Amino acid sequence: MGFHTYDVDRADALEDATRFRSCSVEELVSALGVDEEAAVADLGSGTGFYTDVVADHVGTCHAVDVQAEMHDIYREKGVPENVSLVTAEVADLPVGDGSLDAAFSTMTFHEYATESALAELARVVRPGGRVVTVDWTRHGDGESGPPLAERYGAGEAATFFADAGFTVERAADRLETMFVVARR
Repeated sequence: MGFHTYDVDRADALEDATRFRSCSVEELVSALGVDEEAAVADLGSGTGFYTDVVADHVGTCHAVDVQAEMHDIYREKGVPENVSLVTAEVADLPVGDGSLDAAFSTMTFHEYATESALAELARVVRPGGRVVTVDWTRHGDGESGPPLAERYGAGEAATFFADAGFTVERAADRLETMFVVARR
């Protein structure tokens, strides 16, 4: 992944319900546009905070994280039956072409935003499927999250997706976060 990964020693902070202020369950699930049969991936799933809530609305949710230690913590918490733990880089996902109905990332785009990762998402998300990205924006004040120099704005993220063959349906910088919806 990009500049850094989240410190495993601070993983308990990933379970803080105030994270829903940045992206609510309703906003995320609605943007994914999937049904209860869908196969989706949480890119940079950490301890499964958002994985758990999305898993309630889909058939299969792949919790993708580059750090096996995050999966260990998730196992201790309890992994829903319809969640598979995948230790992998976003640029090298062990799933078939077009096998995902959607993918999402919350506060991790800055960790994997590369041409190869976006090309991989174009490979694994079926035509018509969506990728929803919520992350810290470079236009925020920088008091929370990664350093401003490691962040992207919604326009930059939209360009990454467009260059990888996605159609950007929404790209907005918000107070501290950005929200991008791209359709394959």
